[in-house]
Amino acid sequence: MTDREWDRRLRIKTIGREDESDPNCAPYEPTPYAVLERVAESGYIRRRDRLLDYGCGKGRVAFFMAHAVGCAAVGIDHSRRLIDLARENRRACPAGDRVKLVCARAEQHPLGDETAFFFFNPFSEKIFDSVLRRILASCRENPRRATLLCYYPSEAYLQRLDEAEELRPLDPIDCRDLFDGKNPWEQVACYRLDNP
Repeated sequence: MTDREWDRRLRIKTIGREDESDPNCAPYEPTPYAVLERVAESGYIRRRDRLLDYGCGKGRVAFFMAHAVGCAAVGIDHSRRLIDLARENRRACPAGDRVKLVCARAEQHPLGDETAFFFFNPFSEKIFDSVLRRILASCRENPRRATLLCYYPSEAYLQRLDEAEELRPLDPIDCRDLFDGKNPWEQVACYRLDNP
């Protein structure tokens, strides 16, 4: 299905790129549904997981994964306008009751029992570093298995993930064939933290 067809099926509106003009945050650009289908099929996110989508924008990742996998999801974004649009989507989406939306800065958002974390390069490497430290600390304080997924990961994101001793890399989700097949960054890098 195309992105427009998926939006219609989920009864949400997530198409289009929007720039919030924050130098520390990327413009809103939704993850392609074809990529999200691969993530859902990978088994890295399961029904019993609680997914946190950083830089959720209008909520596409959270709504799709709640629909496709049946997991609970939290979408966080610093933009009040984008969160308001995501809340409109939540009211319309049949899976919206499994999605919570929060307007907050990622590096300040308190973590709870989330077990899966999704990133599409939503913010600067400095903020990513802070968020990653918070995730790792949360998993030490409240031991649980956690999976981190980064679509189209930057070199800096990958370097920081590789440096984290607690994380082990999983097989990436290759998405090159969904596009022109030549861009090595068209993947979802996946990492696991196994705590007792």
